Order: sequence, then structure tokens, then C-alpha cells
Amino acid sequence: MDECLNGISFEKMLGVTNRGICDGDFLGRVERIAAKGPGGIVLREKDLDGEEYFELAERVLEICRRYGTACILHSWPEAALRLGCSRIHMSFDQFRLGSEKGDLPGDFAMAGVSVHSVAEAVMAERMGADYVTAGHVFLTDCKKGIPARGLPFLRSVCESVRIPVYAIGGITPGNVDSVLGAGAAGFCVMSGIMRDSVWGI
Repeated sequence: MDECLNGISFEKMLGVTNRGICDGDFLGRVERIAAKGPGGIVLREKDLDGEEYFELAERVLEICRRYGTACILHSWPEAALRLGCSRIHMSFDQFRLGSEKGDLPGDFAMAGVSVHSVAEAVMAERMGADYVTAGHVFLTDCKKGIPARGLPFLRSVCESVRIPVYAIGGITPGNVDSVLGAGAAGFCVMSGIMRDSVWGI
């Protein structure tokens, strides 16, 4: 069931996983996130090889199905196809290469793409992306030393495409309203749900 925090609907959130910064048991935390009713959980885990990712994805998908939460696999379309998962998220370059080969978006019901410019967002939409994540919007520990692109960047992306745009990077309960006000359909959170309780998880 979708919950709210300070009037913010978790349904607008895509939770992005990262075992490397997770406090406590990873699968237990995934379950707590799924129980909040987010718009989806993106299983990112870039350090794993294909088989390791497949094995973890199998367990995370089971948790998500139990709570009726969408699970979006990241970077491994082969694993998604093997597991019958119809949602995939990729970097812009990976999606572009797959599109050029005619493999993507393929049979996926939902294909998301990470973008870092208006041009990438426009191109991702043309290639068949169903949504994009745009960032990083605010300063974040996940991108230390890299300047934030800011709300004007996010607003420009939202105005340039018709598909949903999810803001990513430094999103907190205190700045969500400004992100949604810039035109974002929702927002992504990683560190805020993996290692602290700012989101009540």
C-alpha cells in the first residue's frame, strides 16, 4: 500500500539500491522499502557479474511480488528476460547501443534511461524510452566533487520530452516539492533509503 511522509506519496519514488552503502541486511531493507509502496525499486548493483546479478535479482523480484511493488532491473536485460521481468533501466550509452542493434526496447513493457543532458533525454525518447532519470539535481555523496546540475536543468529536461522524468541526486523530503514543481513526474532516492532514516525506512 502506498504510504506518505509529510504529505509526500511514496508512489512517486523510485528506490535505487546499492549494497555498498546499505546499513544492515540488504534484503531486509529491500523488503522495508517495498512495504512502503514506492513506484518501483531499481536493482542497480553495478559491481556484480551477470550470474551474481541474476541470483540477487531473483530474490529481490520475489520480495517485490509479495508486496505488489514494481521491480526494475538495471543494466542486465539478459537477466530480466530469463526472470520474466518486463522492466529494465540502463545507462544512456547502453540503451543507445541496444537501440542501434534493434534489441531495445524490445519486449520490455517499461524501459528507463539515465540521462545527463537535454540532448540525451530527447534522444532517449526518440529511441523508445518510457521514462528517463535526470540528474544529478542536487549535491549528493554518491557524486562527490561533481557540481549539481540544479533545478533549471531538470526543468529544461521536463519541458523537452513528453515521457515521464524522474529527478535523481540529493533528493530529500525537504526538496521534493521543488523537484515536482519543476515538472518531474517523480524522484529517485538511493542513499536516503539505503543508510539512514530520513525517509522513515
